[in-house]
Amino acid sequence: MNLKSSSIKELETLCKDIREEILRVVSKNGGHLSSTLGATELIVAMHKVFDSKKDPFIFDVSHQSYAHKLITGRWNEFDTLRQFEGLCGYTKPSESEHDYFVAGHSSTSISLGVGAAKAIALKGEQNSRVPVIMIGDGSMTAGMVYEALNELGDRKYPMVIILNDNEMSIAKPIGAISRMLSSAMASPFYQSFKKQTESFVDNFGESARYIAKRMEESIKLITPGIMFEEMGIDYIGPVDGHNLKSLIEILEKAKALKKPVIVHAQTLKGKGYEIAEGKEEKWHGVGPFDLNSGDAVKKSSEKSATQIYSEALLHLAKHNDKIVGATAAMPSGTGLSELMEAYPNRFWDVAIAEQHAVTSMAALAKEGFKPFCTIYSTFLQRGYDQIIHDTCLMDLPVVFALDRAGIVGEDGETHQGVFDISFLRAIPNMTLFAPRDEKSFHQAMAFAAEYKHTCSIRYPRGSFTQTSLPESKPFELAKSQLLRSESSDILFIGYGNGVGRAYETSTFLEEKVSILDLRFVKPLDEEMLREMAKKHKKWFVFSDSAKMGGVGSAILEFFSKEKIVHVELESFEYKDEFITHGKTKDVEESLGLLPYQLAKKVLESI
Repeated sequence: MNLKSSSIKELETLCKDIREEILRVVSKNGGHLSSTLGATELIVAMHKVFDSKKDPFIFDVSHQSYAHKLITGRWNEFDTLRQFEGLCGYTKPSESEHDYFVAGHSSTSISLGVGAAKAIALKGEQNSRVPVIMIGDGSMTAGMVYEALNELGDRKYPMVIILNDNEMSIAKPIGAISRMLSSAMASPFYQSFKKQTESFVDNFGESARYIAKRMEESIKLITPGIMFEEMGIDYIGPVDGHNLKSLIEILEKAKALKKPVIVHAQTLKGKGYEIAEGKEEKWHGVGPFDLNSGDAVKKSSEKSATQIYSEALLHLAKHNDKIVGATAAMPSGTGLSELMEAYPNRFWDVAIAEQHAVTSMAALAKEGFKPFCTIYSTFLQRGYDQIIHDTCLMDLPVVFALDRAGIVGEDGETHQGVFDISFLRAIPNMTLFAPRDEKSFHQAMAFAAEYKHTCSIRYPRGSFTQTSLPESKPFELAKSQLLRSESSDILFIGYGNGVGRAYETSTFLEEKVSILDLRFVKPLDEEMLREMAKKHKKWFVFSDSAKMGGVGSAILEFFSKEKIVHVELESFEYKDEFITHGKTKDVEESLGLLPYQLAKKVLESI
């Protein structure tokens, strides 16, 4: 379908078809639903007015880009969305020339747009190309957005930023007056008048400039865009994000301005699927569900690691009023919703602001509280300097609880939680440990609550690999637990969820193997490792983490320090590459990490 020549009625039909296809596929595969349904008209209007082959289309986070994928030649492949070797759930340039940038973390879009605008200016292509940004109201809570807006307002690069406001208004619009003014402010007449007025008052000194400024401020007071206007960026809105005719007209005007402009579009999450319409967080990202009832397809009955964490923290918080915590826009995903409900003055959602979450918790620790900073492993990357500078430097007793450590499945490269051991292990005053099952998790949390230094605890998405493991003992600093001792050359060392994988791998072997739950990767249980080196000559490491700088690296560093040369070590951690999307089992199989595959590798090695 050629969108450029299509009528409004044809485009409205296309929007209906796109929504039906998104619902059909997401109900089967899972994925991001409410945000992408709400953005359908916006994306169709973008493609009507701009050209995604030459104009950089930059989607913030990009989980709302399903309509963009369907419009740009991927309709027949859409059934494979988020499946192994299928379409990615986010924009991905290697997948299509219409995808400008990889995007899975929020609030990067305007910075990317500024960079693209600079390149366009350097190439002299301002008259033929313009960056087009779509960013949601949630992403506007991150500081990086305002760093970019600050420079953009100063440099005045041509750019169209579509603010997809699907949950809250930046300021409450005042009905018909606001709509009328917004449309008027986008018109060529208003823009010409504004420019001529500025030129006119420049010739009449400060008095005229003062009067003109006060008049302009009076007009702006009844529109919600004053913040952007004060930053030097033109504002249009709010506009109805589901009115195609109006959207196309506004975007045409914004494009013609040849300056930075924000188009504030109000949309409804879940638009077109009544069950999901509104602000309910549960419809943001969903697993497979029944399209008629909205009921989720039955999940595993096993308790998730996130549930265990939530229960353990709630128990600790009941008995210790110094325990506090924060998450960055993921209260239900990290299990903190229950804590926020039970103790609203002690647990906070600080929005998409990981840096702020870390530093604010550091100050609470300084004041004598015990903060649990609960963030997905992949998102903690955004607060790295704050961990070093604001937390570890003063050895403050903040607990970093890292959910989604390891392979997370369908979200793919941008979300796999594989680097936290590598980037945290290098920091002085940081202690790293991990539970292997439910009971050890409660014990690890009890240890963390009493620990007087900075520490990090990691745990997987979903349930632990193995739940029927030997009885867990209470955690002691730098103490591992020997789960099985055999008179064999082979030692399996598991860390966190890797302990269950080591156990399952051992069931595929006739050879007897000893199994050690390392528990602490920093500091290591050096006494136990020395003892194991006397008994076992072939060690295998199991951990859901990057190999470079990971658990195997830590043990090899210990070997070097102790001059242990007679032990061979092989790590089954992840290779030095980004890990693709797909069901976790499919991804692990592709990496050769399923227990039967690992058993085969062990046999080949010995």
